[in-house]
Amino acid sequence: MQNNARYQVRVQVEPCYLAHESDPDQDRYVFSYTVTIRNTGQVPVRLLNRHWLITDAHGTTRTVDGEGVVGEQPHLEPGDQFRYTSGAMLTTPVGSMEGSYDMLADDGTAFQAEIAPFTLAMPRRLH
Repeated sequence: MQNNARYQVRVQVEPCYLAHESDPDQDRYVFSYTVTIRNTGQVPVRLLNRHWLITDAHGTTRTVDGEGVVGEQPHLEPGDQFRYTSGAMLTTPVGSMEGSYDMLADDGTAFQAEIAPFTLAMPRRLH
């Protein structure tokens, strides 16, 4: 795995609580998250796989691994971005997600793009 100026991907995540799909009485809290993936490096890259760790307020962690994102393995030229929306369900009103994407540069170099931890929270649950 490589990570230098030639191979850089920036990942930004915007989470959103979905009140209309959630049912707190049944411990069902549904969130969407919109991810923007930008190739800030110098070489075209393809996203191959995703790895997520989803943790609820009880400390229970679920791992989600899979090929691509939303059925795609986007190819990004330097300066390009790819944006998608997906979702997660928790049994608590607050939790977090973090992870990484397996990337492959067009020159054959494999590396990981880290996804920094972010909070999933029902409104008015965090100060």
